[in-house]
Amino acid sequence: MSTRGTDFLYKWIGANVPKTAGADIISVAELTQKLFADARAIGISSTEIEEDTGSVYEAILDAIVHYDPGLPE
Repeated sequence: MSTRGTDFLYKWIGANVPKTAGADIISVAELTQKLFADARAIGISSTEIEEDTGSVYEAILDAIVHYDPGLPE
């Protein structure tokens, strides 16, 4: 189990998935590849991320589909 991998995933999604990202296959796949490249750059393997979270692709897609910017002020 890797808390480090899970923390990285959710922090990365928050910082790198734009609110305008499309929920299409290519956009999500490109974001998934970027996440894995960024993780490798700091020594986190894809296995370490996915062992607790499951599919990174699905996590990114879910973040796009369920994006909630909050209430307007």
